Amino acid sequence: MKSLSRRGVRILAAAGLAMPAALVVAGPAYAETNPRCASSVQIGATAYVTVGGQTAASVKQYKGCGKNYAYTYVWQQYRASHGSYQVCTSIVTGNTLRDLQCSSGPDVWSSGANTLSVCTRALGGISDVAQKETAERC
Repeated sequence: MKSLSRRGVRILAAAGLAMPAALVVAGPAYAETNPRCASSVQIGATAYVTVGGQTAASVKQYKGCGKNYAYTYVWQQYRASHGSYQVCTSIVTGNTLRDLQCSSGPDVWSSGANTLSVCTRALGGISDVAQKETAERC
């Protein structure tokens, strides 16, 4: 499995900075309630973004309503010690980012990718600092 490594972080960060305000998704009141598909369920294990040896964010992949969704949640301990950041999330197929969404809030959901028929991973990243992918699900 190929990792997007630093290239992916740069893409996430650049995309986040280029996103118009209309596309920024406010964090839901419940960290794991998908605002686009309430019946979606998590597939695969949660991945964890670490920064300086501390867990900074959780990355999860969901399926439901005929789509795959990526979700990234920035942990309180990271938010408390970092004034501003961008959190981005995307479904990944091969080396292609699909359905990229970014926010300056505590979490972000992708809007849903029509990728149920292919192998996918969820990718989450914090600014140009760190990123993590979930395991591939087919």
